[in-house]
Amino acid sequence: MFTRRDFLKTTAATGALAATSGLAAPAIAQNAAVKLGYVSPQTGPLAAFGEADKFIIDSFLATTKSMGLNYEVVVKDSQSNPNRAAEVAKELIVTDEVNLILVASTPETTNPVATTCEAEEMPCISTVAPWQPWFIGQQGNPGDPTSWKPFNYAYHFFWGLEDVISVFTNMWSQIETNKKVGGLFPNDGDGNAWGDKVVGFPPVLEKMGYGLIDPGRYQNMTDDFSAQINAFKSGQCEIITGVVIPPDFTTFWNQAKQQGFAPKIASIGKALLFPQTVEALGNAGHNLSSEVWWTPSHPFKSSLTRESAAEVAAAFTKATSRPWTQPIGFAHALFELAVDVMKRSGDPADGDAVAEAIAATKLDTLVGPIAWDGKGLPPFAAKNIAKTPLVGGQWRLKDGGGYDLVITDNKTAPNIPTGGKMEAIA
Repeated sequence: MFTRRDFLKTTAATGALAATSGLAAPAIAQNAAVKLGYVSPQTGPLAAFGEADKFIIDSFLATTKSMGLNYEVVVKDSQSNPNRAAEVAKELIVTDEVNLILVASTPETTNPVATTCEAEEMPCISTVAPWQPWFIGQQGNPGDPTSWKPFNYAYHFFWGLEDVISVFTNMWSQIETNKKVGGLFPNDGDGNAWGDKVVGFPPVLEKMGYGLIDPGRYQNMTDDFSAQINAFKSGQCEIITGVVIPPDFTTFWNQAKQQGFAPKIASIGKALLFPQTVEALGNAGHNLSSEVWWTPSHPFKSSLTRESAAEVAAAFTKATSRPWTQPIGFAHALFELAVDVMKRSGDPADGDAVAEAIAATKLDTLVGPIAWDGKGLPPFAAKNIAKTPLVGGQWRLKDGGGYDLVITDNKTAPNIPTGGKMEAIA
């Protein structure tokens, strides 16, 4: 396949195509803007992940301008649709001629963008998807990791399923239960990985003495969870877990209450990251739990502005009148990485140099240290994945209304402070 990178190399070497067709090879002239592409789900059922994007990008452009740096950001909305995500990634590469693509938020967006970038030899940094769904989504067979090969242009940073399983079970161990767990795993990149019998929750829970009731995959935007609720009731599940999009969890939890299903613990990935999801449940959101990737109390600072996590969160709330959300930290870190990588690449127009600079990254960011150094990873993923810390927390009703997210487990990242212990939902 003849890629964009081949085109650039050919025109740089001969100049023949430009001379005969009137096309000029894209290049970064002196003082020309470095062009970043950014893809995230700003509309659709995953739109909560993109809520902070405008704030982050506006802040980034103001910061880099004040530093005398010339950056341009071309923003594309995946519309929460994998096909759309791949389409806009191709637009960024072919039409917008960006130098680096940044992408965030769930495998439905990160995977098609990273796959497109790898095929087109376009440097790409992605985040906000556990590394296994990101890697498996592009490589295929999770049952044969020895067949997986590293990528040359696509790089990812986030935590993995091993981390969220540790965090969830650490939280569950704080409350006495019958250790029977109901699994809500949708038919999407996250759900298929979380429920996978090789790399997901089932084998680990079995080893730890938990019994998992898995009713099978359901389609996102389901309006009736009666089959799952009946299975969990029949299985006497006192714990519910899974990875559910925000509107689906609202539907499930309201129907569970109506049908008399009241587990002691509900630890749900994805949906319970966001205050608006919990607020939509009224008082029924009290003591729901989730993984926690970033909060204002995380002890990290921006490499660009030196602002603390607390200062960035406060700035977001001041600018938007909205409570902080976890994706703020990771969207911010993407742009920190972009500046660091472009500075070290020597030539932002040279995709190979940019990819090499990504691989050599060692940067302290708003979400912690990021380095593609293979730490905590199996050999097949060591080149392309950088892990970030993960803790767990519960949503607690505040006296004056609204919710606080209280960190209740930090065994996997002791440098991130806790604010309390787990409490049963009832």
